[in-house]
Amino acid sequence: MGLADWFSGWFKASKPKKNSPVKPGVIITKPVVKKKKSPFEGLVQINGEERFEKIARTGQGSMSKVWRALDRKVGRQVCLKILDREKTLHFEGRFRGLNKPIEGEISFGLKHHNIMQTHEYGIFKDGNPYIVMELVDGMGLNFLIETKSDKLDKNRLNLLCQICDGVEHVHKSGFLHRDICPRNILVSNAGEIKIIDFGLSIPYTPPFCQPGNRTGTPNYLAPEIIRRRSTDHRVDMFALGVTAYELFCLGMPWESTQSMQTLISHINSPPINPRVFVPNLSDEIVNFLLKGIAKEPGDRFQTPGEMRDAAKRLME
Repeated sequence: MGLADWFSGWFKASKPKKNSPVKPGVIITKPVVKKKKSPFEGLVQINGEERFEKIARTGQGSMSKVWRALDRKVGRQVCLKILDREKTLHFEGRFRGLNKPIEGEISFGLKHHNIMQTHEYGIFKDGNPYIVMELVDGMGLNFLIETKSDKLDKNRLNLLCQICDGVEHVHKSGFLHRDICPRNILVSNAGEIKIIDFGLSIPYTPPFCQPGNRTGTPNYLAPEIIRRRSTDHRVDMFALGVTAYELFCLGMPWESTQSMQTLISHINSPPINPRVFVPNLSDEIVNFLLKGIAKEPGDRFQTPGEMRDAAKRLME
């Protein structure tokens, strides 16, 4: 079943059933969803200074800051993400008229052990949105890769399978993450994967998969995004493939860049052979990694489940 088939017929009119009180010839339609005037419409406002005691900064992105904080309401430490109102409005404005759910709404609905759990979301009285999440002690996968941590030794395929499980849940829940990369993957001290940061996530419906949305971390953008083509869930699969390559090779399949011009040149050049980084990699793992970053969507792993199953076979 194709993407368009999943959502066709949602708003089609239906004929009245027999013995219906509706007069013959009257068409019953599903209720029209009221369009929000603002992405923050309907959010509960709270006094952030009274509710939370910030303990330490744990992260920062282009649109937000993340804190370890004491939630005085529940008497426990939490992960508190505070978004910049203007930057968030600018991003959400790209989808004006589509009733896109905001980050907090998306992450709150995703319940999976490999996804950071969101407890609450809303807006502070100063106008900045906030998200309250579970506090997980651990390190970013990017840090483990950059430091060549021994926590990765003989554990790469296990970690990758967990990442696939989390991404699979995102897709089955009707969303694309759109920013899968080691920076957005936390490895707990117990070795459990937690996917984080749904700030760029979008519903997996045709209006959101049209050409033109180039948001994401440059080195992990699929070629079809760079070429401004229509997209589907396989853009996440490409980003997952680059993440797998980096996890095994501790390097990137192409020259790391923030330049769109350089990214365009990547489309026309082959990736670096994984054995340049790790000479003793088996043929099976090399082929696995190269399939994950295939430039044509049809040549990649088609789903997280397919990639996970292939990784498990490599563990046998």
